[in-house]
Amino acid sequence: MRLPAILLADLPFLTALRRDLHAHPELGFEEERTSGIVADLLEEAGISVTRGLAGTGLVGTLQVGDGLRSIGLRADMDALAMPETAERPYKSRIDGKMHACGHDGHATLLLGAARYLARTRNFSGTVHFIFQPAEEGRGGAKRMVEEGLFERFACDAVYGLHNMPGLDTDEMAVVAGPQLASSDSWRVTFRGTGTHGAKPHLGKDPITAAATFLASLQTIVGRVIDPLQPAVVSACSVQAGNPKALNVIPDIVEIGGTARAYSPGVRDQLETEIGRLAQGTAAMYGISVDYGFERRIPPVVNDADATARALKAASTVFGNRLRTVFPPSTAGDDFAFFAGEAPGCYVWLGNGPAVDGALHHNTAYDFNDEAIGPGVAFWTTLVEQELKPV
Repeated sequence: MRLPAILLADLPFLTALRRDLHAHPELGFEEERTSGIVADLLEEAGISVTRGLAGTGLVGTLQVGDGLRSIGLRADMDALAMPETAERPYKSRIDGKMHACGHDGHATLLLGAARYLARTRNFSGTVHFIFQPAEEGRGGAKRMVEEGLFERFACDAVYGLHNMPGLDTDEMAVVAGPQLASSDSWRVTFRGTGTHGAKPHLGKDPITAAATFLASLQTIVGRVIDPLQPAVVSACSVQAGNPKALNVIPDIVEIGGTARAYSPGVRDQLETEIGRLAQGTAAMYGISVDYGFERRIPPVVNDADATARALKAASTVFGNRLRTVFPPSTAGDDFAFFAGEAPGCYVWLGNGPAVDGALHHNTAYDFNDEAIGPGVAFWTTLVEQELKPV
């Protein structure tokens, strides 16, 4: 892979920037330092900046020539509330916070692309560099959309990029169709009648009901959902009783978890069937139940036309290292809200081997700086090809 001289010259700066962002992680809607650095660097490059979208989000806009087409490129900026265990010179300086998903790298890639395009200006049209806060479950993309992102910065297409451990840094995967699953939360509260553990017949035991519900939960995917349609239902939290009172049957058991799907129909089924199972279990044990299903993030499904343009750019940069077959992930990304407003494509950039199993959200994870050059080259090539001067 041959990188342009301008980009090669910028790599030391971008690497230092990425490591600085890594050392100063900020959680969703708290990215004051990060967004300030991003805005200042965009303005220094001569790019118009709009701050304050969704609090700490911002958009840099670069218009060149008289082309009428406009596209959006998105990078997330937030870190996770977890400790960093690996020792490295730029280890997180904030206890209990770390960039464990590579958003420090994503922001650096998009900044690198903005700096390059502002200098070369080899396109005709408008690019909106979207720096999003709060991707990690706090609703940053949805809030940006609600605050008028696409009314203020109209896009004919929008693109997202995420690093992928396991792919080499000179590899990229671009695939049409489903890429990430919907990410929804559900909660079930069984309400019985507490009693002495030695006299269960005098109460109505919610723990036994909860056990039946949990044992039956996987029949939804195994026996109700079409076997050809991927789906995940997981119980991730169970709270009941007091470990210091082991002779007390409690009144309440609270259960919570996640549901994932790639299609609206299966998403609807999961909501309905978890509730049906909870209601049926409660009826069987003569207790009551509260059920809630929170639709958090839709699935990310790549648009065919946007994917074709991303494939062309990726082929130019990565050549035969481009993967056009790659399995979708059951993780979620609120880029889905952007792709719901304009034709979207979400691509996977190689992050190298997962050293010692350090995948996303692992305390030893790190974004691979060797991916900076290829990632910036993809963004710039995409812009130059899609907004090619007539």
